[in-house]
Amino acid sequence: MKRIVVLDGGYSDYSYEESRFREAGYEFCVFSGPGTRRSEKLAFARDAVGVLVRGTLVDDSFFAALPHLRALVRYGVGYDNVDVKAATAHNVLVANVQGYANDSVSDHAMSLIYACSRALPLAHAPGVKFGAPPRMPLPELKDLTLGIVGLGRIGGRLAEKAIFLFNKVIAVDPYVSNCRFLRLGVVRTDLSTLLRTSHVISIHCNLTAETTCLFNASAFQELEQKPVLVNTARGPIVEEKALLRALDDGVLHSAGLDVYWKEPLSGLSARLARHPHVLATKHYAWYSENAAMELQRRATDNLLALLKGECPDDCLNPKSSRGHHEGTCEQS
Repeated sequence: MKRIVVLDGGYSDYSYEESRFREAGYEFCVFSGPGTRRSEKLAFARDAVGVLVRGTLVDDSFFAALPHLRALVRYGVGYDNVDVKAATAHNVLVANVQGYANDSVSDHAMSLIYACSRALPLAHAPGVKFGAPPRMPLPELKDLTLGIVGLGRIGGRLAEKAIFLFNKVIAVDPYVSNCRFLRLGVVRTDLSTLLRTSHVISIHCNLTAETTCLFNASAFQELEQKPVLVNTARGPIVEEKALLRALDDGVLHSAGLDVYWKEPLSGLSARLARHPHVLATKHYAWYSENAAMELQRRATDNLLALLKGECPDDCLNPKSSRGHHEGTCEQS
């Protein structure tokens, strides 16, 4: 019987996956060894035709070690740990799960915006007395401009929620049409203008070579409004050393962070999370009961579709892999 394996555990229940895969004639297995020992994971998945991953590094050596692999799906939206070009070179179809946590992530971003704007990171600081606010500005959202970096599914959902709370919502996204901006009631702008005019900045772009360290020392030098910075996207979009300096120098009002360069927290990431003007949560913006169930369901369905040679909407290498698998992979 052909095997499908999960290489990164963490979910409390895999009954949906097991039921669907066994129904389709596959053996289903979850790796339960040490999560950091990649060699053991590869040995476990040696004869697998389908693989589900979360944080495992998937590169050329990964595919070379799994000669029977036909399809791979990452549980989640981001796929910066998956080398899609290498997958294509090895004739492996790849998908992620897009748009499954639009509401939970945008809710979390909005929660961090509220909390930072009301100085909750300093609410329990020494010297703060009952009836006395923390010693930093406490603006009202109705007077502020919200800047959104990335107006895709999550950024767009945040805009829909925030448009009634802020004086103005602006955004930068070179990959989104003007029609989407108009439909959402968001003003299109460039990154420099967004940095100079926003009182709150929320990051919702993918992590790519283009966006790695997008928020660096040069970007922070452009800030004029001492904004709140919120990041629920990916840690490496923000250069942490530059962020620490911006917080220490008072260039930023505060920061609400759910993602970091080092997870679990260590080194500079841990220092940043402990900063008095930072509200740090531990990479769970994606989570709600509904979102978690949808993630597992759609990851399973995507992998089954790929193994059939079909092309689900979340397929990341449809055209370049066409012709190496049965079925059609056309995607507009």
